[in-house]
Amino acid sequence: MTDTKRTVLITAHTGRKPAVDSARLVIERFLDAGFTVRVMQPEAEEIDGAGVDVVPMGEAAAEDAEVMMVLGGDGTLLRAAELARPARTPLLGVNLGHVGFLAEAEMSDLAEAVDRVVSRRYAVEERMTIDVTVRANGEPLASTWALNEASVEKRDRIMEVVAEIDGRPLSRWGCDGVICATPTGSTAYAFSAGGPVVWPEVEALLLVPNSAHALFARPLVVSPRSAVALEVLPGTPGGVLWCDGRRRFDLPPGARVEVRRSSLPVRLARLHDVDTTGAPFTDRLVAKFDLPVQGWRGRVRR
Repeated sequence: MTDTKRTVLITAHTGRKPAVDSARLVIERFLDAGFTVRVMQPEAEEIDGAGVDVVPMGEAAAEDAEVMMVLGGDGTLLRAAELARPARTPLLGVNLGHVGFLAEAEMSDLAEAVDRVVSRRYAVEERMTIDVTVRANGEPLASTWALNEASVEKRDRIMEVVAEIDGRPLSRWGCDGVICATPTGSTAYAFSAGGPVVWPEVEALLLVPNSAHALFARPLVVSPRSAVALEVLPGTPGGVLWCDGRRRFDLPPGARVEVRRSSLPVRLARLHDVDTTGAPFTDRLVAKFDLPVQGWRGRVRR
């Protein structure tokens, strides 16, 4: 039986020299291991990697690739997710940004990350995404999705929004906006707005009012099977919908934003062991936020 040649897609934040240099190193190591290495057309000239297959930018670039390695920050990985999600190709993020919650490795781990892929010593986990639909007078205006969050935001003045859960009105807020986030997005914009940190394996939807003028404006955690809707009240200023900070849609007064769990997840390649205690995510929180844990002794064993 002939062994099928393995393929990896490399994408990088080409505006950063460390990302370009790292991409060249990664390409060389994968080629030496016998992989077919793809680089997308807009990045190929900047990376200038010999021996790569240059492919057009688009969803087809990730088809049949074993892994899409992403060199950059969370923004670069969110861009890559738009291409990898339809092909169900796992994303392997190498953090060259600041916090990098979605990334699995740091730049110092680059060689080991490649070796783990080559030797198939990695796992793949699925992250919940949301489908987002915008309607006006019952007619659909836009349809999109998000990995982190769908954020309804004011343009200039405070906006008036009514939140609905499972077809029932919950509350009306005069606010800067309302964020509907996934557990993955709980450490992104929703976190900045005062939302809770949710472990990635928890299946839930988060609703976080942003600077709301109301007595009841606490962050909410609802069932992943719930249908969430946000209505911009008629006669009030319209707003803007942002999905993952990348896809923007204008919201006229009276617009309705509907959010549901999507059936198509984003797949992430993981290099570290994941156990049922969730300890790896705990360690990630401690490292990313530099949390004080001095004095911890762990469980006392007798």
